[in-house]
Amino acid sequence: MHTVITQRIEALRDQMRGRGIDATIIPQTDPHQSEYIADHWQTRRWLSGFTGSAGALVVTLDEALLWADSRYWLQADSQLADTGVRVMHEGQPDVPTIAGYLCTTLKPGSTVGIDGMLFSIGDTRSLEATLRRHDIRLVVDFDVIDQIWADRPALPADPVFIHDVKYAGEEARSKVAKILADVARQGADSVFISDLAEIAWTLNVRSRDVESNPVVMAFLYLSPKGSTLFVDPAKLTPEVVDYLKSQGIATAPYKEVKSYLASLPAAEKVLLPLEQSAIALLPILGERMVEGKSPIAVMKGCKNAVQVEGVRQAMVRDGVAMVKALMEIEDKVGAGERLTELGVADILTYHRSQQEHYFDQSFETICGYGPHGAIVHYSATPESDVELRPEGLLLIDSGANYLDGTTDITRTISLGHPTNQQRHDFTLVLCGHIALAEAIYPEGTSGIQLDVLARLPLWREGLTYLHGTGHGVGHFLNVHEGPQRIALALNQEPLRVGMITSNEPGLYRAGEYGIRCENLVLTTEAFTTDFGRFLRFETLTLCPFDLELVDPSIMSYEEVEWLNRYHAMVRERLLPHLHHEKERQWLRHHTREIQKTPI
Repeated sequence: MHTVITQRIEALRDQMRGRGIDATIIPQTDPHQSEYIADHWQTRRWLSGFTGSAGALVVTLDEALLWADSRYWLQADSQLADTGVRVMHEGQPDVPTIAGYLCTTLKPGSTVGIDGMLFSIGDTRSLEATLRRHDIRLVVDFDVIDQIWADRPALPADPVFIHDVKYAGEEARSKVAKILADVARQGADSVFISDLAEIAWTLNVRSRDVESNPVVMAFLYLSPKGSTLFVDPAKLTPEVVDYLKSQGIATAPYKEVKSYLASLPAAEKVLLPLEQSAIALLPILGERMVEGKSPIAVMKGCKNAVQVEGVRQAMVRDGVAMVKALMEIEDKVGAGERLTELGVADILTYHRSQQEHYFDQSFETICGYGPHGAIVHYSATPESDVELRPEGLLLIDSGANYLDGTTDITRTISLGHPTNQQRHDFTLVLCGHIALAEAIYPEGTSGIQLDVLARLPLWREGLTYLHGTGHGVGHFLNVHEGPQRIALALNQEPLRVGMITSNEPGLYRAGEYGIRCENLVLTTEAFTTDFGRFLRFETLTLCPFDLELVDPSIMSYEEVEWLNRYHAMVRERLLPHLHHEKERQWLRHHTREIQKTPI
């Protein structure tokens, strides 16, 4: 495989030389600026061999480098060893940004080439301004992958289906009217939408075009004079076409989108969200473009009452599946049966698939045993898969898409007798989780202002984690969505009533184990005082934490009380749906009340 990677990169360099390109950047995205992408767009993975869901490849005429964030440092180091691709640990003090590297490596007068459909307007402008200061030119029409990737997968061809309004809670026609009202407030006549999740949400349609993400590969143009969905016609059944017409949406082939935009009247003002729209669209629209923010992100992020109730019901079914899966894992390991990380993922998928309204997993299961748990987004492969033993820690991060909601949960479980350090570390992470879950905050507060709550128990002992603490979660959509985020990274988007966000602090000891405690939380109203409206979180996820890993002696009475209340809620909501006495006994034992013990 390493020889193949070298050959592929050399083929790319041949194309670069032919175009006078000194460096190119290959991001992990598609023309919709997606985080999770179809196989057709997995160019960076094909070129480098790195399979992580984030990270960009930079190729110059003499070097190849892969920028990976902290979630993927260990994975990238392992996968790219001996490939000739150098891993850059993004975020470390001595590691430059991609733009910084290019400015210090390339000579004045050099040229950087990118595929303009894979870079947003905002990112490209920032990159171009930095390069220009060092007399480096940026060209945005360097798209040569088809010429070197002979067996490139085709675009997805999965059929589109309707997401029933009984789950979505609002008709597409109603959403479009609200979107266009916001577009008008931003000074535009129409809007062009590239984001796949926003399109699926707006029109109440879904597909299987991206693994674990029920989105439709399409573009959407909305206008009071007529709206059009650009999608492969082969994906549309007569029922879907009729449905779209009933909602005021015409259809056109996916590949005709550029010619359609070029044909719009010269006087029309088309809103383009800067961070979600490709830079290649700029010369097509020209003076017609109006810069703006997505009119959909906040609407989609704030779930309506029907969606919220659907998620609550989905959490019950997901909790039942988790109980059955964790029981089976414990039984197999305890009985000495052979079970591997991939086997655990299969167990989880099986039990979820038996639940009503199950559609698919919401992301590829992260199941890391022992040292693999320290790889934040570890994904087991047949080559890396290891057998579980009755000792050590197992980190399981998994979730499902149900027709009425999306789940995402992480549990760390002990497979034997945990060490004092493991119990201490786990409890610190759990205390951070509890602190965030219990937060009450004034309306207008953003995630960056709350993030420290989850980190303080670790920071006090000189420990930390480098990933964010929480991300938005879609409704029968992408497990990662904005606009909100709980992280140290700058994001001033306020947490609003109806938003669903993960609460997942962690701790990772390289070569030993990883710990993460994750529930999903719903932002709700707490109370109103003379100082304004205050918000809080409602915990939605229903599954026990491993009490064998809890050290009550380092918890406050309030933290112990929270854990007991949470486990009582889990017990109350799940017991009626567990019909075998063994399952009921398991749940009662794993949600038993604990007492604060003296240090």
